[in-house]
Amino acid sequence: MRFQEKKVLVSGAGHGIGLAISRAFIDEGARVAINDIDSDRVAEALETIGNTSYGFPGDVADAQEARAVVSKAGLELGGLDIVVSNAGIYPSHPFLEMDVNDWDRVMAVNIRGTFLICQAAAQLMVQKKQEGVIITISSGSARFARVGSAHYCASKAAVVMLTQVMALELAPHRIRVNSVSPGIIDVPGGQPLSESYKQAMARMVPWGRMGRPEDVANVVLLVSDPKAEYMTGQVIPVDGGLSSGRYGIPVSGE
Repeated sequence: MRFQEKKVLVSGAGHGIGLAISRAFIDEGARVAINDIDSDRVAEALETIGNTSYGFPGDVADAQEARAVVSKAGLELGGLDIVVSNAGIYPSHPFLEMDVNDWDRVMAVNIRGTFLICQAAAQLMVQKKQEGVIITISSGSARFARVGSAHYCASKAAVVMLTQVMALELAPHRIRVNSVSPGIIDVPGGQPLSESYKQAMARMVPWGRMGRPEDVANVVLLVSDPKAEYMTGQVIPVDGGLSSGRYGIPVSGE
């Protein structure tokens, strides 16, 4: 198993992509601590992914709670080898109608929360003189604007730049930092999507379908693998070719 006895923390792991990432690491032999703001989701997730996992509810946007999650996970596992900062929210608000509270909450969870979890994890790794891997979950929306998502797009662009700065500063400590960037992912239990919407989205993707949480999880494991030791500061799209260019339109001149 690739990650036998590796110690892993995944934030926002109560469902969806975070849960898929946690399950994938456990399947490869890791011991995993999961975090979610919803304690009920944490309990349900622990039942789902097995007895080599531990749960720590907490709001990553709250400095005290975020640091407590990392500290408790580190104590329970005996350190941290891999940290995946996945917690994020993606509400839809038209720009002209967006309330400052809507903006602030998305920024608090998506970028402040990423900063807090990653900083606390990096401090723990440095303190223990331990090489490690930190992975942020950004989004194709960091590069491509989406109507109704000014706050979300801005927050994910900030996650990308935070990732690259962390990669520069943490390289001397042998802590690799990369970002996995999902495209259009159909997340069970997430925002409800109509079949017509799913079909329309799938037509935009060269691979011919929306992504699944497992698609993202598989790439997170690839990036975390010790064989990827020379990769840091990178943003890896998982989007079925969506970011490669315009797709689904007629050939020019026809």
